[in-house]
Amino acid sequence: MPELPEVETVRAGLAPALTGATVTAVEVLDERSLKRHPGGTRDFIDSLIGCRIEAVVRRGKFLWLPLTAPDARFAGEVALVGHLGMSGQMLLRDTGAEPDKLTRVIMYATEANGQPVEFRFVDQRIFGSLAIDDLVATNDGKPGGFSAGVLADSPLRDRIPRSAAHIARDPLDADFDVAAVIAKFAKKNSGIKRVLLDQNLLSGIGNIYADEALWRTRLHYDQPASSISKIKAKELLEHVRVILQDAVAEGGTSFDEQYKNVNGESGYFEVSLNAYGMTDRPCNRCGKAIKRDSWMNRGSHFCPNCQRLRKKA
Repeated sequence: MPELPEVETVRAGLAPALTGATVTAVEVLDERSLKRHPGGTRDFIDSLIGCRIEAVVRRGKFLWLPLTAPDARFAGEVALVGHLGMSGQMLLRDTGAEPDKLTRVIMYATEANGQPVEFRFVDQRIFGSLAIDDLVATNDGKPGGFSAGVLADSPLRDRIPRSAAHIARDPLDADFDVAAVIAKFAKKNSGIKRVLLDQNLLSGIGNIYADEALWRTRLHYDQPASSISKIKAKELLEHVRVILQDAVAEGGTSFDEQYKNVNGESGYFEVSLNAYGMTDRPCNRCGKAIKRDSWMNRGSHFCPNCQRLRKKA
């Protein structure tokens, strides 16, 4: 599943073309991709046509495009919310470009400079979705998500889709509170990896980057969060931040054809991985073989020598 670096790569790719663009037409090729839109296909299409896209915003793995309409069709502020699910892709194509296999929705738009562009939502497994959702104020009055400053002076700055309002801030968010997260670790008896994947505590982290951060911090995935010292927890969160930042710089991680950026290109961070996907390969730190344990219907990759389960960490 795409994690923060992959979603941020998509956001950064969409933003130059879609910020300030006007939607001219919408084609829904598979209604299953609108499963989270409450109004149905016709409502989805009619709601989008004529709207201006104000920005492309992200919090954790959630991505949204705040919209303004030329009329009073909306009762309040709204956004087009996109979730990539397991295999979703958001591609930008020139008008008339070759069709992309498994395209589910096409949104035609005119960029702010007058150039036409096609936004294509491609999804192999159809776990992803597009939906129009109400925007609500953040509970702390701070920015809803990262827009690279586009919404800095906009009344939409402190808005977030209702469906994402429960999602915690991510470690790359300027308002991410390290001390508050560490304090919550101390109250959690669950294994630290389970805690890292709790999107209500901190968002954007999935299996890949959790395994990598735990390897760098020498923590076992099942180490109780409450047993980890404040110093070690701070070290862990710093590794998380650096890994996410480095992965964004490399365009994310692509193990197969399911994750691509907006131009259909793969990311390159997999060459920097030390734990995830490295089963039976020597640990880059001690030389022992990396192990994979079955864990919560997925796998946890770790070094059994460097990342031992301890009473206290």
